[in-house]
Amino acid sequence: MRSPKDFFRPLAVGAPDPVREIPVRPSRMIHFFDPSNEKMVAKLPDLVPKADVLLGNLEDAISVENKEAARQGLVKVGSEVDFGDTQLWTRVNSLDSPWVLDDIVTLVTEIGDRLDVIMIPKVEGPEDIHYVDRLLAQLEARAGLERPILLHALLETARGVVNVEEICAASPRMQGLSLGPADLAADRRMKTTRVGGGHPGYLVREDPPDGEVEAPRSVFQQDLWHYTLARMVDACASNGILPFYGPFGDIKDTIACEDQFRNAFILGCVGAWSLHPVQIDIAKRVFSPSPDDVMWARRVIEEMGDGSGAVMIDGKMQDDATYKQCQVMVDLARMLAAKDAELATAYGF
Repeated sequence: MRSPKDFFRPLAVGAPDPVREIPVRPSRMIHFFDPSNEKMVAKLPDLVPKADVLLGNLEDAISVENKEAARQGLVKVGSEVDFGDTQLWTRVNSLDSPWVLDDIVTLVTEIGDRLDVIMIPKVEGPEDIHYVDRLLAQLEARAGLERPILLHALLETARGVVNVEEICAASPRMQGLSLGPADLAADRRMKTTRVGGGHPGYLVREDPPDGEVEAPRSVFQQDLWHYTLARMVDACASNGILPFYGPFGDIKDTIACEDQFRNAFILGCVGAWSLHPVQIDIAKRVFSPSPDDVMWARRVIEEMGDGSGAVMIDGKMQDDATYKQCQVMVDLARMLAAKDAELATAYGF
């Protein structure tokens, strides 16, 4: 284990200093695109003002014969597309694949100054982050980069969930985590073929009224991912990095997608993946606090002054804990309003 005093020293001579605090920027959706798909790439300029994060995918959903084309396509995108204040991320191939080394070397040395974050799939322990951390430092030094590229880990295995706290603390580069429900379900041997969301067989049934087991009873579908998501949020919060919900695979079921995204937002996630443009608007709506919530939070902050003590507002007790909750809401609203004029108007900023 590295000494704490060495934690923020570059891992290679000439590499940029590690960040001491992860920058918090609007990240309500990570919108995936295939850099080898010319039609999809042609739509990027229209998506730039709509999305907070655009991610060039090199891993799953990219066929073996398209791996190199996707890599080179992302280099072209990074070189030619003006992203403005929209973040450019990539998901490279997994660390046990034959493509990942070329992915990282090519992207860092050719468009490293344009890349904000590299997502690493199937991270199982801090050793995976340590490997990429050192490699990135060497490549950043070679490329003469002035800022470090951040890392985002994808939780897709049971071992990764067991080691989630160590993964979060493995490097100053760690920007956040995403839940990968499909691969995680397979690794856990869960009996579901869905990509995120609930399952009709995972439920709780009301007790029988008066012992009559045949009587009608209410049934409530449960959330398969609540435990994992909550644990991930705690691990991220305790290490100063950002948690994200992953994909929701049923593109047509926009209602259930919005429900899943909202559950993640309430639990503490800052965003979710978008696999189709329709999900961009869902994520933007869900991961932006409602104007009513923001107005209430602003009222509490104003009436509590320095945040100490307790006050009654509309029959509800407010103290330092609720003051802090309201600060979270207002801080998020101010950050989003700076990017979105409509939200600024709705929030009254």
